[in-house]
Amino acid sequence: MARTGRRPGNQDTREAILAAARQAFAERGFEGASIRQIAAAAGVDPALVHHYFGAKDKLFLATMNAPIDPGEILPQVFEPGLDGVGERLVRTFVSVWDSPAGTPVIALVRSAMQHDWSARMLREFLVSQILRRATKALDLDPAEAPTRAALVASQMIGLGILRYILKLEPLASMPTDEVVRSIAPTVQRYLADPLP
Repeated sequence: MARTGRRPGNQDTREAILAAARQAFAERGFEGASIRQIAAAAGVDPALVHHYFGAKDKLFLATMNAPIDPGEILPQVFEPGLDGVGERLVRTFVSVWDSPAGTPVIALVRSAMQHDWSARMLREFLVSQILRRATKALDLDPAEAPTRAALVASQMIGLGILRYILKLEPLASMPTDEVVRSIAPTVQRYLADPLP
């Protein structure tokens, strides 16, 4: 006879929810996965998913072992508007990667470069947690927003890989202000200037 009711053991329940969520997000993406589907796959009530993780974006961050919540730091980058956003974005990016949170970020990027599942999850993270927030906050033209966001992402992930993973000199040891002065104008151009 199948057992009903709440699953025993908080840690087991939490891990079952995370395993179901990882699978759902990898297969259906952030938008396609629902709390109800994840709860059903984990064998729990949807209210229990909300109890452990709150909203779907918090659950997604937990599945990624994300060291930071973009929802907490990105408003200061994007809400002031397009003017100066390149500098704010590059400075914030470098400060996160230089902080203790940078170690798990580096691990996420390395894993994404080696495993399809990790690549899908990182892509979903970038799209759902960062790029959509940026295009909404900056009020970018919807027809141009995906191209602009992809160009910015290419610049930022390239910076992350070269500075923190490959440690290419002189970029790897360049002072933050110099990195910002060198890269921010390109990011600003991708977001604000007419596209070719």
